[in-house]
Amino acid sequence: MKLPASFLLALLMTLPTPPSNAAAAPPAAPPATAPDAARKPHPVTAPFGATREDEYYWLRDDDRKDAAMLAYLEAENAWTDAVMAPLKPLQDTLYDEIVGRIKQDDSSVPYRERGWWYYSRFEKGKDYPVHARRQDGPGIDALSIQAANERGDFAGEQVLLDVNAMAEGKGYFSVGDYVVSQDNRILAWADDAVGRRQYTIRFRDLETGRVWPETIEGVSPNLVWADDNRTLFYVENDPETLLTVRVKKHVLGTPVAQDVLVYEEHDDSFYMGIGRTRDDRFITIGVESTVASELRYAPAADPRAFTVLAKRQRDVEYDADHLGGRWVIRTNAPGADGKPATNFKLATAPSDATSRAQWSDWLAHDPGVFIEEFELFDGFTAVAERSGGLERIRLLKHGEGGGSARWADGSQQYVAADEPVYSMGLSVNAEPDSGWLRYGYTSLATPATTYELNVATGERRLLKQQPVPGYDPAKYVTERVWVTARDGAKVPVSLVYRKGLRKDGTAPLFQYAYGSYGISMDPGFNSPVVSLLDRGVVYAIAHIRGGQEMGRQWYEDGKLLKKQNTFNDFVDVTRELVKLGYAAPGRVAASGGSAGGLLMGAVANQAPADYRVMVAQVPFVDVVTTMLDESIPLTTNEYDEWGNPQEQRFYDYMLSYSPYDNVRAQDYPALFVGTGLWDSQVQYWEPAKWVARLRDVNTGTRPVVFRTNMEAGHGGKSGRFQRFREQAEYYAFVLDQLGVAGAK
Repeated sequence: MKLPASFLLALLMTLPTPPSNAAAAPPAAPPATAPDAARKPHPVTAPFGATREDEYYWLRDDDRKDAAMLAYLEAENAWTDAVMAPLKPLQDTLYDEIVGRIKQDDSSVPYRERGWWYYSRFEKGKDYPVHARRQDGPGIDALSIQAANERGDFAGEQVLLDVNAMAEGKGYFSVGDYVVSQDNRILAWADDAVGRRQYTIRFRDLETGRVWPETIEGVSPNLVWADDNRTLFYVENDPETLLTVRVKKHVLGTPVAQDVLVYEEHDDSFYMGIGRTRDDRFITIGVESTVASELRYAPAADPRAFTVLAKRQRDVEYDADHLGGRWVIRTNAPGADGKPATNFKLATAPSDATSRAQWSDWLAHDPGVFIEEFELFDGFTAVAERSGGLERIRLLKHGEGGGSARWADGSQQYVAADEPVYSMGLSVNAEPDSGWLRYGYTSLATPATTYELNVATGERRLLKQQPVPGYDPAKYVTERVWVTARDGAKVPVSLVYRKGLRKDGTAPLFQYAYGSYGISMDPGFNSPVVSLLDRGVVYAIAHIRGGQEMGRQWYEDGKLLKKQNTFNDFVDVTRELVKLGYAAPGRVAASGGSAGGLLMGAVANQAPADYRVMVAQVPFVDVVTTMLDESIPLTTNEYDEWGNPQEQRFYDYMLSYSPYDNVRAQDYPALFVGTGLWDSQVQYWEPAKWVARLRDVNTGTRPVVFRTNMEAGHGGKSGRFQRFREQAEYYAFVLDQLGVAGAK
């Protein structure tokens, strides 16, 4: 079982908006000036005595009820409305373009599991998916089901969840996870109607339609059934910090108050997740921090006692899965020479293993190849890797005794790519006895594509390519350039633009990056970006340090006391792209969200003249104050990412780049800042305080607008169309600032 890389990142959600041609109510009189938040003295003191003044601390209200705070956010929204009003026609045009490239009645590629084919589909004009399944039988396969869905033929379909009906009348709604019992009869799901990532579990009998009366609140969207088809394992959140702290089990038909505590994690620097192994033999509980991991396992048929696979140890990470009578473990644990496997390796262990002493190396560590994940099959193992800044999939054939063996010709087997710059990864492979590998492929010019590859014969079948009405990939060019950062590091950059671009230093540029938590921003197709490309904008993804595109060291060199590398890389990429003629010096836009919003804030302070306009969504900009406050969700889990500011060396370093603390009198780029009132990851008050302070000292004349979605959380608006309203708004803002012809 492998835990997610982090619970950070997302971008999507409120009430339905009318079509762009709907009659609008007469606008209210626009505000004459930008809001001016009151300043109230409030010292913030670190344990070692350092004190900072935070005059906007009063904007924090954990209950989201303070009248003055809400009035300020509403005033900022009104100001944004006024500033954006002249761009409304462009917003509507962009929205229509973006939505026009969506096949509204599309469906996912079905996958088979325990005699049923599972998929999700959308209905025309509706925001949310329908999750459904069909029973296996003669003539039933992934392609035939897709064809039936395309025709609108849903005979034989069993609807699991119609999220449109569930979301009706709600400003926000999300189904975070759903899982069917091993006997295919009982559905459990977790939904959230607020956006704060506190989910509620519910149950339905799929044969009778009966909904069980019990509900379980305050949980993470992570559910696992035991083999008895009555016991559900789930993860309970701490009600204050929202950290995943307890694994419990619920038996259907019994009071929730009687749910048994299975495991409790007392170290609040660890995240927690549960799963089932590939062979369905074990239920697992995994915990991981930034620098350590630990996994427990118990028989799925009798999950009463959990055994630790290997005790946690700082700087040793691992995740594991089980098939064929052995554990396969991805780990950075040191080898016999005592050197850590920085880019990870694969090891194996017996089914009853309890310590690392029982592990045996299988796929050796390679300093030039980062192992990201793996999938076990009866006859082979697929390994998702990174090399040279690109993803690839390696296939390991199983030899006798469960070891690895090469193909008959002695060659190493890799899944072929179709372009020089692309993104490739493992898809849903639900059945380990299959000889076919499903994988996803995309590029900045190629829509998301699902293939399946016959590992024995090499035959490749196209299962589905994302339909994009009106899009012609032949009109666009994607390429990779390498930029030498100021300290000599070679930073990969992925570019896409419309054919015919003249690299003469006149084009506008939209540069995006993230650069934290080891999360890689791979060059995948992004349909809304086409609206930028068609207006002559060059789109770039800067694969800066703090991500993991170039391996684990790339991440290590962009966190803690090396975080400044992240910001330097981004600026150096911009300057080099301008120098190479991809963009005009005064026509550069930058964008990032969450930790990428921190990037925007830091770069806005450090290199404002390099950017005409910036978009910062749910930005993490008040680094020191947040990291000093252990009551804020995610804080303690992040010490190994940012540092613990209760130690002066980390405090001083974080203070040197924290965007809120480094706002000063200078000309800032135009800024579009967005947040959600109910965000539990980056709290709304961080961008609110940042914008308020910017308004005090900004000597420039370019607009700063701040949009708060009063019903949404970290992901923004729910529903597939609603988020495009937000995107069209900030795209219009950016295009106007870049002086793109016809922007108004």
